Amino acid sequence: MATDSTSASTPSLPHPLPHPLPPTPASSPVRLPRALLWFVAGLAAVLAVALAALAWSGIPATAAGMAAKGVCSAAFVAGRAWPTLLADDVLPASAVLKAIRVTVNDKDKQVSATFAGLFDRTASWLPSRGCVLDLGGTVARPDTGRPANWEGGFSAGRAKGTPQAATPQAAAAPRPWPDGNGPLPLDQWPPGVNAVALQSVIAQAMAGAGDPAAANPRGVAVVVKGKLIALQTAPGFAPDTLLHGWSMAKTVTGMLLYKMAADSGLPLNTPVVNAFLIGREPPWVAAWRNDARRGIKVSDLLYMRDGLANAEDYQPGGAVPRMLWGERDAAAYAAAAVSEAPPGQRWRYLSQTANLLTAVARGRAANDREYWDYPQRALFNPIGAYSAVMETDTAGNWVGSSYVWASVGDWARLGQLMLNDGQWGERQVLPAGWLKRAATAATPGTEGRGYGAMTWLYGQPQAGACKGRGIPDDTLAMIGLWGQIVAMVPSREAVIVRLGWTFDKTKFDGCALVANILKTLPK
Repeated sequence: MATDSTSASTPSLPHPLPHPLPPTPASSPVRLPRALLWFVAGLAAVLAVALAALAWSGIPATAAGMAAKGVCSAAFVAGRAWPTLLADDVLPASAVLKAIRVTVNDKDKQVSATFAGLFDRTASWLPSRGCVLDLGGTVARPDTGRPANWEGGFSAGRAKGTPQAATPQAAAAPRPWPDGNGPLPLDQWPPGVNAVALQSVIAQAMAGAGDPAAANPRGVAVVVKGKLIALQTAPGFAPDTLLHGWSMAKTVTGMLLYKMAADSGLPLNTPVVNAFLIGREPPWVAAWRNDARRGIKVSDLLYMRDGLANAEDYQPGGAVPRMLWGERDAAAYAAAAVSEAPPGQRWRYLSQTANLLTAVARGRAANDREYWDYPQRALFNPIGAYSAVMETDTAGNWVGSSYVWASVGDWARLGQLMLNDGQWGERQVLPAGWLKRAATAATPGTEGRGYGAMTWLYGQPQAGACKGRGIPDDTLAMIGLWGQIVAMVPSREAVIVRLGWTFDKTKFDGCALVANILKTLPK
């Protein structure tokens, strides 16, 4: 039977009220005290200004960008399991990052990061480019057109049969390095190695693995007389796991530019404004032609003596984080700095300078596909460093200051190539003379004595980072943030590799590690 919804919803009173209810007065709006209204309005204004200031600082977007790219690269370039990456690799770096939340899309190889629920960034894996932050605009895609003054150049330099892409090494049985990643058995070590002492030093170097509050090492390798005698990785990191070199990428960038300049006929004393092929010049070059920056040479970039007003500032709102995770085009950001010293006269260590060098390299390639494939084709694959990856920014430039990934064994290969002056087996991979150029001081007589061509002169007696620490004067090194090092010692025919994620720099002493390992090796 149908029911009247109105009557059905009206309850009946159990007993009649003794007195009629008083009439209900008409409702009126609640009036807040004027002081409270002013307080609420003021608080809202303060919050709005604070949010605007935070957004203007770029810190939230940069922090989200660092998280998105860091997790994306570790997951889809290095192949690590992503659920723990944020906690292990990102959050301990800064308190600012505690406000980050990350979402991973395995299918599309994308990572999105949100800062305080308000600022979103996404990094995507792309072939030949690694993980790329999409900062707005169009992500650079391959082009195949060739500029008018292209003459064939470096692409013909690839050895016949060399693979074009990274070849997984884990599937093959371990073979002795450098053909594989296997270290020599103890009974095959070169004469003069103090095995017990070396094993003790390596054990100490690997202490604290997995602990972000400790030294947190991830891999160590030792090469003597061209033989890998030791390679150890931390729990959770296989010998073929790719590890981030941070600023060791600068030395790799130097190698690539040196080879590309030779392959494409570019003298290193060429002014930067004249270094680009027709149709390959970036927009910022026009401004350089009209001021003192037109005098900066390619060699000035190679030795970090461009004289530009850039800064190596790693604070949350600093120049380097903004360049790496807040700008689409790292080279254009670096190029916008004004000149504050004559080119060639002042040395200053700057990540921005390395990324200007990568823009020059891009301008020497026929097209972007040639450029993005060049690191594998021209450098990594010829020495068997098949794991190595050079990542790019959104605009398509190699991030030559900071983003090369490789296994411990492949970082050792790059060090051995330096030690061999660019020769690998019977093949001259880098033009002869690279070792001498890398070891030549940027500005003799000044603080630049401790730095060569994108390479630290670790043992330089007057200005080396390890002067007076018991390592040979001729020691060179690739050095990276958070304890990355590949030390090359020509006089001892040794390469020493250490990678880690050491947030507290007091927990790791690179000079001591190199000195202690050298003490165990033949003189």
